[in-house]
Amino acid sequence: MIFTASRLSGVIFIMENSTEDYRIQSFDLDTQALLKTALKDPGSVNLEKVSNIIVDQSLKDQIFSKEAGRICYTIVQVYTVIRQFAGLVLCHYLTAEVKQSNGNVFRRNLLNRLQQEFKDREETRRRSLQEWVCYVTFICNIFDYLKVNNMPMVALVHPVYDCLMRLAQPDALMNEEEVDCMVMQLHRIGEQLEKVNAQRMDELFFLLRDGFLLQERITSMSRLLLLEILEFRAGGWMLSSTAHKYYYSEIAD
Repeated sequence: MIFTASRLSGVIFIMENSTEDYRIQSFDLDTQALLKTALKDPGSVNLEKVSNIIVDQSLKDQIFSKEAGRICYTIVQVYTVIRQFAGLVLCHYLTAEVKQSNGNVFRRNLLNRLQQEFKDREETRRRSLQEWVCYVTFICNIFDYLKVNNMPMVALVHPVYDCLMRLAQPDALMNEEEVDCMVMQLHRIGEQLEKVNAQRMDELFFLLRDGFLLQERITSMSRLLLLEILEFRAGGWMLSSTAHKYYYSEIAD
């Protein structure tokens, strides 16, 4: 690998800005310090512990669950950069002693926790609707941010679809919080999901269409959200300016 000044400046920029704009103030000071270190020098901390902290917080804090994917992405990216350039340049941000397995441990433990929570999703939904919505937000966020060779992680495709299909069931459509969560995730990752499995996206939208047309007990807000996402996909995952103005003025009202 040829080392260039532009590459070095890119590395330094990532590391200098890696702790900015993340919502970690809700943690105690020791945990904040651990996360800040993980974001700057992931090879120097226990990344299994870090991944567990991120998952645990994501399941109880919906605002954080929206940030978690970006945090995980930064940790993986910074770790990769450090591994590539460690030993090539003397820089106080870089360390030559980076454990080769650390980044893999972080990703593997993250996926294991997601799988474990996925298996318990019905129990989670029964116990706490908020925790269930947080989980769906979190797994969709991870799907959005973490890639392998710039492609979505295959291991997450069906679990993400299964979560969204659950949100499209009649009992869930009667709950505005679940409908809002589903529509938000489809805005975020719907186009990506359709590219990797269009058949399942068709199946999901058959459920949404039937829910919109046939189900009588959903609220007017949920019905509006369903109509909006149906039109959003029909328009190639975008809304015309007129449609956008209509839907979001209605939601604001």
